[in-house]
Amino acid sequence: MLGSVFRGFPQQGSIMEDLIVNARCTIPVRDLSWRAVKASGPGGQNVNKVATKVELRFDLSGTEAFGIMAKRRFRKAFSTRIDAEGFVVVTSQATRVQSRNLEDAREKLADMIRQALVVPKRRRATKPTKGSQRRRLEDKRRQGEKKRTRGRVDH
Repeated sequence: MLGSVFRGFPQQGSIMEDLIVNARCTIPVRDLSWRAVKASGPGGQNVNKVATKVELRFDLSGTEAFGIMAKRRFRKAFSTRIDAEGFVVVTSQATRVQSRNLEDAREKLADMIRQALVVPKRRRATKPTKGSQRRRLEDKRRQGEKKRTRGRVDH
């Protein structure tokens, strides 16, 4: 299904399964797609021959795994990871083994989703106490008095 959406992103291998984020949220495999690409950086002859870097794509707008508010928090927190088509792109080239890089990318995505699922606490407006107001004003008065007593020095 997603193969047609991801131009040049065929579903590689059968390593993928549903991504369990926490006890209440699981991302179905149909919302995920990945491909292996050649990794950059040092690695000798291996780096030019073997595609070990993994690019994991997640259909954020199309998923029904979590609600609208969590999607908004995700977009706000990770806007740089979202491409023009609305897919979240997570890469991993931490190891020289493709399957480990795929697991690493899946774990990165799960961590990002966990952060988005946390509902921020509402800020409760508070007033300064009478004592703190009094102390602040007394301190201001003392500072003003100190500056007022400073005068010109005549030589």
